[in-house]
Amino acid sequence: MNHEEIKRHFENNPPPKEVVWTEWAKITDTQVFLNSCYTTIRNFNGPIDRCPAWWHLRDFYLLLKKTAGQPINEEPASE
Repeated sequence: MNHEEIKRHFENNPPPKEVVWTEWAKITDTQVFLNSCYTTIRNFNGPIDRCPAWWHLRDFYLLLKKTAGQPINEEPASE
């Protein structure tokens, strides 16, 4: 999945306003986080796989897919 597909996914399925990513990382406004990722990716000069914002966006997308059935503020089950 590329960043445009992830962006369309989040436009059609908005994430909750707050997400606890890890015990030390909490996103308090997911729209600000997503817009920051989109802007950084758009302005990045170099291969997309070297852009930190791309990896943050991808990991955030995977986290939300993984925890889709869990309550929002609950951490995902450890593997």
